Amino acid sequence: MGTTILVLSKILTFLLTTMLIGFSMIQCSTVTYDKKAIVINGHRKILLSGSIHYPRSTPEMWEDLIKKAKDGGLDVIDTYVFWNGHEPSPGTYNFEGRYDLVRFIKTIQEVGLYVHLRIGPYVCAEWNFGGFPVWLKYVDGISFRTDNGPFKAAMQGFTEKIVQMMKEHRFFASQGGPIILSQIENEFEPELKGLGPAGHSYVNWAAKMAVGLNTGVPWVMCKEDDAPDPIINTCNGFYCDYFTPNKPYKPTMWTEAWSGWFTEFGGTIPKRPVEDLAFGVARFIQKGGSYINYYMYHGGTNFGRTSGGPFITTSYDYDAPIDEYGLVQEPKYSHLKQLHQAIKQCEAALVSSDPHVTKLGNYEEAHVFTAGKGSCVAFLTNYHMNAPAKVVFNNRHFTLPAWSISILPDCRNVVFNTATVAAKISQVQMVPSGSILYSVARYDEDIATYGDRGTITARGLLEQVNVTRDTTDYLWYTTSVDIKASESFLRGGKWPTLTVDSAGHAVHVFVNGHFYGSAFGTRENRKFSFSSQVNLRGGANRIALLSVAVGLPNVGPHFETWATGIVGSVVLHGLDKGNKDLSWQKWTYQAGLRGETMNLVSPTEDSSVDWIKGSLAKQNKQPLTWYKAYFDAPRGNEPLALDLNSMGKGQAWINGQSVGRYWMAFAKGNCGSCNYAGTYRQNKCQSGCGEPTQRWYHVPRSWLKPRGNLLVLFEELGGDISKVSVVKRSVS
Repeated sequence: MGTTILVLSKILTFLLTTMLIGFSMIQCSTVTYDKKAIVINGHRKILLSGSIHYPRSTPEMWEDLIKKAKDGGLDVIDTYVFWNGHEPSPGTYNFEGRYDLVRFIKTIQEVGLYVHLRIGPYVCAEWNFGGFPVWLKYVDGISFRTDNGPFKAAMQGFTEKIVQMMKEHRFFASQGGPIILSQIENEFEPELKGLGPAGHSYVNWAAKMAVGLNTGVPWVMCKEDDAPDPIINTCNGFYCDYFTPNKPYKPTMWTEAWSGWFTEFGGTIPKRPVEDLAFGVARFIQKGGSYINYYMYHGGTNFGRTSGGPFITTSYDYDAPIDEYGLVQEPKYSHLKQLHQAIKQCEAALVSSDPHVTKLGNYEEAHVFTAGKGSCVAFLTNYHMNAPAKVVFNNRHFTLPAWSISILPDCRNVVFNTATVAAKISQVQMVPSGSILYSVARYDEDIATYGDRGTITARGLLEQVNVTRDTTDYLWYTTSVDIKASESFLRGGKWPTLTVDSAGHAVHVFVNGHFYGSAFGTRENRKFSFSSQVNLRGGANRIALLSVAVGLPNVGPHFETWATGIVGSVVLHGLDKGNKDLSWQKWTYQAGLRGETMNLVSPTEDSSVDWIKGSLAKQNKQPLTWYKAYFDAPRGNEPLALDLNSMGKGQAWINGQSVGRYWMAFAKGNCGSCNYAGTYRQNKCQSGCGEPTQRWYHVPRSWLKPRGNLLVLFEELGGDISKVSVVKRSVS
């Protein structure tokens, strides 16, 4: 009997111990806020965060990226939630692969960081259609981001879907999970002025809807000054030390500290000096800020057709501390890490007191925080853009470099200066991988048959997305024009001129199967015109216009209403009787390319496709050509890229997965010297002038198998596949 009691006692003790351990592992957190900071379990926190967008990298990269963020001194990972990736058609959801949001948040939790989940669901983010699914545009009676019933119903439905999923996995801090903050809406203030009362009503509705979901964590609205209680309004920008929340009991938060800037095809590469970024962060902290999120900490890649803009590059590197390929970028990564360490040394004083500001000179100030028991923290600032300053503080002499802040955790000793960079600069090279392309083949789009296979015929010019529903970048507009045998140009006169007016984004022009050229818009001016003399013949002539989208717009007043495609006019000039307007005659429309219909990108595509092989495959450098080749995975573990410098414009796939759009558009800008000092704007420190904006395209190693990887390129303009190569990204 005694033995039985002893055994039962040991079992009970074991079960109680296991339960206690389990409880401690899932212990719920209380997240609130006051005027100083986000408060977690009763403790005010200085929180350092970084944006990493899960679809812009691969699941195999996530853990390494998050660990590097933690090693860099971050507390929080910030991400948007991408509605169009998760609900590609109404009620059909995708949470797999790069869109496995649950796996991403679990990985953050396992590494030991918090999460700020920015549900939106409008995200902007230079992402296709701002994150909205294109089908949403076709809901009856809808108007985006205003007091509109159909829009609010759809937005609430998706927001509830995400919140419920997070609750089911116990991801909110109130359930013991890592999510300490959520965001509803996104950067709405710029839209509000044009919407008036309907905009204010929408903001109030969105706030009430979000709070009513009972997540147990605070909600924020960024760039929305009239965010209603209890929503925290926050700042986005290159600097936010000017920012004050709309109520004195809310913390001062910077949801997007822009670490660099995005790139657009044909533009330069913006670089933000780390000295200035660190200066901006320190300025925010010394003014009483307590939450900073770097947008981006890792920018990643716009795989597939996810880039927006339009004209945003496939690379979303953003000059972030961790580069597009997942490698730390120095000196930005290490300099910010040292800044974070210095800030954390000051945390107790920073969250306990308001700064006492003392002038030390014309451009110099001291911001002093105290926390009792003799605790004293000082930030010594020199705002002069050119000259260092010698100051006296606390009976000590200090030299402050221009445009910098020195941090003194004890009001005596400098542990960090924003302009004094100790980290060495990364030397990045794209080097040969040793992997060669073999079994090259070519397939030419049959331009002559377009119009015969059209799926829609209509009088007049149709808007592109209304036809394609964004299932493809490409839409053929074809028509026929009869030329009388008596026309003067047929007897040696001047050829007529064809003009095409497009709302965006590019067009390739063919007449009677002959290529007459292309024209392109820009991100700043999507609309453009094509004009060229064309050789027509007596009788029927076929005009085929391939309109090309380069990402749908992601920002602007009611961008869902903006047109894409050839919706202006198509006119023949210089005929004997003047001009002939073709705009309102019968047009035939074909969405997509024949190669897309035949699924040429798939490793299991139909073997009956008549590919041109051998040496002939490399000889044709004509537009609208498909290429395929094979390569073996390079040895080693360095990140990989495609060098497409010999190509023109198009799209690329590896083993059926879309690398993204490519375009050897040459960068125009001002690439002079770059001084870190002085107010930064995206056109200040440019690089890459006279070179393709993006030459190299990230190929995740997880997409590869050891042998026989299929590369497919669709080339719109004409390129040389014999010079395409797989390269390694080497950093030293």
